[in-house]
Amino acid sequence: MSYEKVAKAKEEIVIGTKQTLKAMKNGEVNEVITAEDADQSMTEKVARLAKQLNIPHTRVASMKDLGNACGIDVGAATVAIKQ
Repeated sequence: MSYEKVAKAKEEIVIGTKQTLKAMKNGEVNEVITAEDADQSMTEKVARLAKQLNIPHTRVASMKDLGNACGIDVGAATVAIKQ
């Protein structure tokens, strides 16, 4: 489900942990998605901030599939859907 949501929102996404954290702090994010097979030290920061800011957080299984849903040729650890 989340892969499809990302694919539909292609124009309104932020890809990558640093960019996601920045967008979250700026209040620009409706939802964050992290890949379970990504480096947990990276995705945990996003998960913690999402919880603090009451932003819905979804986990998906694969960085590769998340990257594909974003339309990029590499895996994505974290994606944010902007408001």
